[in-house]
Amino acid sequence: MKIILFQPQIPQNTGNIVRTCSVTGAGLILVRPLGFSTQSRHLKRAGLDYWEGVQVQEIDDLDSYLEETEDPFFFFSSKVPASYTTAPFSMNSLLIFGSETTGLPSKYFEKWPEKFFTIPMIAGSRCLNLATSAGVVLFEALRQIKI
Repeated sequence: MKIILFQPQIPQNTGNIVRTCSVTGAGLILVRPLGFSTQSRHLKRAGLDYWEGVQVQEIDDLDSYLEETEDPFFFFSSKVPASYTTAPFSMNSLLIFGSETTGLPSKYFEKWPEKFFTIPMIAGSRCLNLATSAGVVLFEALRQIKI
């Protein structure tokens, strides 16, 4: 299983997600441009020594990556009705999250609306923190596949 972060902006969120990936065995893909350097002390501090055990990849083109993969992929957005608990996760699922500031481009929803899911929240809420969202979804996916 892999978490994909589309153009993440906040190094502490990415560092926290690295820690989550480390304890679950998940990989991490970062889609450039990033809002920080992967050499950032804030990023390293947030991930502590967990970076060593996580397969981290940086890519420039999410569209091409998704067109070429055979792995099932799922997008997560606060703007859709389908609950993340209904996504048909598998061991090789790709869990895709948007930038903290701009989310995911609408072109992905236009192309793959059936692959969009949300974490339910009370009406009027903006959204959960990126690291929290990634953790919630990843642990649900692992629960579903009974790991």
